[in-house]
Amino acid sequence: MVAPITSGPDLDTAWDLHPQVSVRPEPFGALLYHFGTRKLSFLKDRTLLRAVQSLADSSSLRVAFATAGISEADAPRYQTALGTLAQSSMVIERQS
Repeated sequence: MVAPITSGPDLDTAWDLHPQVSVRPEPFGALLYHFGTRKLSFLKDRTLLRAVQSLADSSSLRVAFATAGISEADAPRYQTALGTLAQSSMVIERQS
């Protein structure tokens, strides 16, 4: 079996919501607003919202995904979504 190719951050690194980002939960998922860049992102998946909300309390992206109930099989899809949020500076890699 070939491992899936992902285009997102390493699952073993720690990530945080950018300090200038506000999260507003909505019935469809959430709105993320970055006050520094004035960018708005829509999370159309409540599981992704749970993963984003658990970043601060997680030692790695893998732990945040597990906390949000994301299986190893589904991780590549969410990893790609987190990569997109990282490109828009909504989430940032945690500095030790």
